[in-house]
Amino acid sequence: MNPYKEAFALDTPMRTLDDAVEGADVLVGLSVKGAFKPEHLLRMRKNPIIFALANPEPEIGYYQAKSIRPDAIVATGRSDFPNQINNVLGFPYIFRGALDVRATAINDEMKLAAVHALAKAARKNVPDRVIRAYGGREIHFGSEYIIPKALDPRVLLEVTPAVANAAIKSGVARIGIESQTGYMQFLEARLGPERELMRKMIIRAQQDPKRIVLPEGNNPVILRAAHQAVIEKIAYPVVLGRENEIRSVAEEHRIPLDDIEIFDHMEDQLFDDFAEKLFKRRCRRGWNLTETRRLLKDTFLFGAMMVNEGMVDGQVHGIGCYFPNAIRPVLQVIPRQPGISKVSGVYLMLFRDRAMFFSDATINFHPSSEDLAEIAILSARTARFFGVTPRVAMLSFSNFRSTNHPDANRVQKAVEICRERRPDLIVDGEMQADTAIVKEILDNDFPFNRLGGPANILVFPELSSANIAYKLLKHLGGAKAVGPLLMGISKPFNVLQRGTDMENVVNVIAITVAQAQDIGDTR
Repeated sequence: MNPYKEAFALDTPMRTLDDAVEGADVLVGLSVKGAFKPEHLLRMRKNPIIFALANPEPEIGYYQAKSIRPDAIVATGRSDFPNQINNVLGFPYIFRGALDVRATAINDEMKLAAVHALAKAARKNVPDRVIRAYGGREIHFGSEYIIPKALDPRVLLEVTPAVANAAIKSGVARIGIESQTGYMQFLEARLGPERELMRKMIIRAQQDPKRIVLPEGNNPVILRAAHQAVIEKIAYPVVLGRENEIRSVAEEHRIPLDDIEIFDHMEDQLFDDFAEKLFKRRCRRGWNLTETRRLLKDTFLFGAMMVNEGMVDGQVHGIGCYFPNAIRPVLQVIPRQPGISKVSGVYLMLFRDRAMFFSDATINFHPSSEDLAEIAILSARTARFFGVTPRVAMLSFSNFRSTNHPDANRVQKAVEICRERRPDLIVDGEMQADTAIVKEILDNDFPFNRLGGPANILVFPELSSANIAYKLLKHLGGAKAVGPLLMGISKPFNVLQRGTDMENVVNVIAITVAQAQDIGDTR
């Protein structure tokens, strides 16, 4: 006996592990490989909890323990087995919370708060980036997932505020937290500009959630995103499709459908009404009524009609198809904003140290000078929507008329049109990409530039260069691409990247809600 063991000792006649495991519910090991024998596990009660935490070799292997007791919850310290118990899930975030409120001690209340926060986090949707990091298999709360994964970035946002608040409540904090929302933004900023920027969007959406239709209701990623949107209170999701098919997918992937509205467009009486209205809209475009009814079976088109008729506030779709097929129904139903000649698209590109906007990487193949000017003005409006002061660079292969070529001249003319239409807008060009983003080049080689610093909006001269640039940066440069976000359309619509992850869908839903809140703002 020693003082450390004595704190846990009980007055009992049992003297060995063989004695103690008889009828035990929980077995915790912090010893050596092989300390737990198969016969020990067999003598435990129903549904036992077995924590074999010796490292690198546990007291009994995970799969050996599960083969002996399939009803057990088993955890080890190993990352290659389910339920890894690792200090990295606790200590960094406990210290962060303690330091943020200048705590004089780390007490039991703070440690218990961390434990409860971890338990709460384990019951939430697991981000796709975490799923990919651990082999790609779906992860759900249950016997093989009782604690968040060590690489889950959300732990910072769950454990740290819980610890900080426990320190305040228990009286060991020397300073308080002025605003819980502000503190969460502070923590999000530590995860990079993507999380900081999107946290602002989510908070904005939470102030006035809107009804957002998701036409791909039979896609598990969409259903998980809808569930997450409900949990975070950013939207009232409406999923389209056959109800029995949607419920089957949800059951297969263990996705709760609470507070998610399912709308079976083929069974609803609105179908005939929508068909008549859409026929009147498209009859001069070669559509007859029979063709209209056939096309309206497409959930994308039906959802667009729901938005146009004011039944919902916005639409997000496109995860399961190519972009042209996703954008076409929107253009067929929803009118452009007044004074806008063409719909365009912008990607929000999030890097480790900055956020940028790339336009137009999605729709217009070879825009004219007038089109480029319009894209630049709409992109500046989008940047302001995200709280970013726009600095627009109009890109080309030349710098400030260094080459007399029709393509370079087209971009230079676009700059002139921009300045005529929006003299308050910070815009310059034509310029090469490195000139636009490298401060030293701007200051030393082109001190006359009007940007005043690296650009945060890059307007590309044609679709191919924009599309190539964003995809290279996404896959080779480590950038996170949010979007594409549609510009110039009169209703909130956003088209997803094909095969995107759940987190991006949630982000786009939040952006769409915020756009619905700001509808009519044409600054």
